[in-house]
Amino acid sequence: MSDPSPPDLDDALAQLGYAAFRPGQRDAIEALLEHGTLLLVAPTGGGKSLCYQLPAVALPGVALVISPLVALMQDQVQSLQARGVSATYLAATLEGDEVRARMAAIGRGEHKLVYVAPERLAFPGFRSLLARLSLSLVAVDEAHCISEWGHDFRPEYLMIGELLRELQPPRIMACTATATPVVRDEILARLGLPAETPQLVHGFARPNLSLRVAELRFAKEREHETDAMLALALGSARAAHGAAIVYAPTRRSAQEEASRLARLGWRAAAYHAGMDGSHREQVLRDFSDRSLDVVVATNAFGMGIDRGDVRAVLHLAPPGSIEAYYQEVGRAGRDGEPAWGLMMVAPSDLPLRRRLLERDIDDRAPDPAVVEHKWSMFLELMRWAEGGSCRHDAILRYFGDEAETLHGCGRCDVCEHIGSDAVPDAEVEVVVRKALSAVARVHGRFGLQTATRLLLGVDDPRLERSGLAQTKTFGALSDRSDAWITKLLRRCISAGWVDFHGDERPVAVLTELGREVMTGRRPARLLLPGDDVSPPRRSEGGRRGEARARASADAVELDPEAVVVFEALRRHRMDRARAEGVPPYVVASDRTLREIAMLRPRTAAELSMAHGIGPAKLERYGEGLLAAVAAARGPG
Repeated sequence: MSDPSPPDLDDALAQLGYAAFRPGQRDAIEALLEHGTLLLVAPTGGGKSLCYQLPAVALPGVALVISPLVALMQDQVQSLQARGVSATYLAATLEGDEVRARMAAIGRGEHKLVYVAPERLAFPGFRSLLARLSLSLVAVDEAHCISEWGHDFRPEYLMIGELLRELQPPRIMACTATATPVVRDEILARLGLPAETPQLVHGFARPNLSLRVAELRFAKEREHETDAMLALALGSARAAHGAAIVYAPTRRSAQEEASRLARLGWRAAAYHAGMDGSHREQVLRDFSDRSLDVVVATNAFGMGIDRGDVRAVLHLAPPGSIEAYYQEVGRAGRDGEPAWGLMMVAPSDLPLRRRLLERDIDDRAPDPAVVEHKWSMFLELMRWAEGGSCRHDAILRYFGDEAETLHGCGRCDVCEHIGSDAVPDAEVEVVVRKALSAVARVHGRFGLQTATRLLLGVDDPRLERSGLAQTKTFGALSDRSDAWITKLLRRCISAGWVDFHGDERPVAVLTELGREVMTGRRPARLLLPGDDVSPPRRSEGGRRGEARARASADAVELDPEAVVVFEALRRHRMDRARAEGVPPYVVASDRTLREIAMLRPRTAAELSMAHGIGPAKLERYGEGLLAAVAAARGPG
């Protein structure tokens, strides 16, 4: 639809006190005015709110904004009022008399914008009030909450679609900071918006943000990594420049880490849902008015926080998905100045996340399909953490924001490592082109496992029947292990060079970008996986040093149940090694057994997430390892 006399956007912008639009804002507003519907996906701090505030100010009538975040509603209403725009909000935190007074003012048409939580839509009196209003638009903020496949599903959002069908507002805008194409389609379907609704995805590129991942071996390393990052980003505790947010996986760890940082002299406080409301609000105020340097919080913190000088966001453990991670880390560096994001990863993160997903909610078991979907979202984050291509570009591709890819940000840990000449560019080019050549040969016919076997040069009936065993690519990386090649191919997927087609049995395909890299028309900027081939013979002292290093790397803390499973796996390994007449490490390393013990996998797909379990190992030893785990776990 189009308005008879479109509003002057520049006049409305000046009325709101802004000198110029930020990139993408004018396009979003014009799309909403022209089509009547819009789905806007832009990161936290990307200026989404102006895209519904400005039309609300410029158009006749009242704009309804649905948001789950009371702090954000309060902040935006105060900001609008300060700019001379009449706005209000309704939330459960208000007293009954105040709610009634505000509803009366809304009914008299005294406000241009009305913010409400989705729970308010269940009140018949409020819905009756909305039916009498002349609405200019309805904006649904945090729209990913309507998707059961998203990272933050909220059942109360399911009422919004019904409300929109009742009200038939002239314009509807849904906006979110994080939504994959699958989630975006569900948002449109549940809100009842037409399939041709414009979907604008922009603003995810954050070149000022240096993203890093630290792989931990021991819990104590978290403190060292945290202290080093705070020193880098903020300076000293006595003269901190800027602020930091530290995300902790549990309430207890948030309290403990906040206390530790306070003892070191930082102005630090904890924030989590277990604290009473007044205490949480005080922490928010102290952080906003710069009385605190560091907040250590669960994921309950950060929504609607508008502090531009956050110099670092740290994750003591991975969150549930790339969406959740990028939303949280995006709170750093909103002022455009250099900032850092550090995510710490430990072997125990996988089993911990699985247990959290499978935990009963209100004495009810979660939907298995949702559990598996959220597990796959977490594994996407783990693959991103392991990935050897620019971290920014991998995230941009994940969100479908190809237009803003940087082809190497130059600031993340991977780009810095690639630029350090740790492995000569020529060697990387050769290895990557060999890998992509294998994908090109299986393109559209076979899966990634066949590409791996082709590069290994192993006997395989499919390779023989298809003639692939007679190609130059057969055995091109025979000096590497199947696990190493699998990691390399996964990194090629993250880089956007390899993709999959098909649902039942996905086949590997080489993308156009991958073809350009394979043929040398584009550089192969990739960090190769760590070397896993047998090193040349060294002195006895050198071998002892390596053995100590390997022992340290394998010395991961196991919980009591994992110890039982680990010992059962060791007995199985010994029995299998004796039966085959091979050393035990040929079956599996101690590190592999430890990770399997922590994962306690039930399926081959889960087993394949353990270190050292590539396609060949999975095929040869997977069934026995899974049986050993099952026997050690016992019934249930």
